[in-house]
Amino acid sequence: MAGHSKWKQIKHYKAAADAKRGAMFTKMIREITVAAKQGGGDPGGNPRLRTAIEIAKAASMPKENIERAVKKGTGELEGVDYVDVMYEGYGPGGVALMIQALTDNPTRTVAEVRHKLSRGGGNLGATNSVAWMFDRKGQVYVAAGGGDDDATLDAALEAGAEDLRREDDQYIVTTDPTAVATVRAALEGRGMPVTGSEIAWIPRTTVRVEGKPAEQLVKLLDELEDLDDVQKVEANFDMDVADMAQT
Repeated sequence: MAGHSKWKQIKHYKAAADAKRGAMFTKMIREITVAAKQGGGDPGGNPRLRTAIEIAKAASMPKENIERAVKKGTGELEGVDYVDVMYEGYGPGGVALMIQALTDNPTRTVAEVRHKLSRGGGNLGATNSVAWMFDRKGQVYVAAGGGDDDATLDAALEAGAEDLRREDDQYIVTTDPTAVATVRAALEGRGMPVTGSEIAWIPRTTVRVEGKPAEQLVKLLDELEDLDDVQKVEANFDMDVADMAQT
């Protein structure tokens, strides 16, 4: 799972939160709208929507923005018709990439993604060219803080989690995608310091990258996620986070 978690760490170290706050909110609003469109406006019966709203709340998105995004998805308010698209490819060092996007113009989006990949030392692949290297999973993040590992593990498993591991100062609880909201709520109910949750593509194995290819990869991932239509990029790399965060 190193590629997924290490990219999150690198982004945390590199984050210019104020500068990217507006773009981050735009991506969250798109996710909420599409989730509501596909599964209805009730978070209780729509795990994807519930997760999207929780992420937006954690980022301090105003309540009215969230409600408006839901209503656009359910058709109560007029909105842009976004669709889910997934692009697969390779980056520097042979790293596999899963590029998730929400767009109102797939032709524009694939052209932008292809351009970034070709300039960044990667290439766009066919459908299912790399998807087999990843599993779709829910993840809940719990601050470690010197707590009892066994207690956290017991609470996670009782809540329906598939796995738990500690990485630096947090626990990563892995769940079925449909269970992420339920597991998160159960952990919070047990007083666990949950810091976030998401549904992600988790790599089954990783590719070690160092030196120039690693620098090129970090730059490419950053540029892909800066595209308006791209929601998130998952990759199956392993690298030294402390060094790469400075690139």
